[in-house]
Amino acid sequence: MTVLLLLLMAYSIIGEAAHEWLGVGIFLLFVLHHILNLKWYRNLFRGKYPPIRVFGTVMVLLVLLSMAGSMISGVLLSRYVFRLDVHSFSTVLRTVHILSAYWGFVFLSLHLGLHWGGIMSIARKLTKKRSKLRKWTLRSMAASIAAYGAYAFVKRDFVNYMLLRYHFVFFDFDESLILFLMDYVAIMGLFVCIGYYFATMLVQKGKRKT
Repeated sequence: MTVLLLLLMAYSIIGEAAHEWLGVGIFLLFVLHHILNLKWYRNLFRGKYPPIRVFGTVMVLLVLLSMAGSMISGVLLSRYVFRLDVHSFSTVLRTVHILSAYWGFVFLSLHLGLHWGGIMSIARKLTKKRSKLRKWTLRSMAASIAAYGAYAFVKRDFVNYMLLRYHFVFFDFDESLILFLMDYVAIMGLFVCIGYYFATMLVQKGKRKT
């Protein structure tokens, strides 16, 4: 899903038809992801809600909202897969699609950051020997990616798209797909770091209260 999300952001570089088919792919994976996590929904109204659980629940709801906006508007604007292309509401639908795509990218990255601790735990189990050098090397890499991500976030005009100052997405058609993806991976890395450290702070705060 992460790989597909990155490719979907390169709309004009990969082509409109490919964008639509990748959109169908991420929709199917998104549905499968929620089927595999039905237990989460069953427990939604059970138990207490410490700050970390509130943050996680809010992130899930925001991701659901943005993904629903992207998928519904994408289907109605489809010219290749579903072939609807609703001309009457195309301006409104494109607006919804842009807002959902850019906000969704941020929300999904924060959501990934929320679960990054679990990914790191798995990595620690696979690497039996602990190493301070490896730990600080990885932290330095994460800090570098986040720093470049902040630069790319400004360079790629994310704020203007998220605040709908632009009603169309502007692409450099001569740009390499690899360079484009590098910027978006870095932006994702920035928000993964924010999500991870914010979640860590909430957990530690909850432990202190306990």
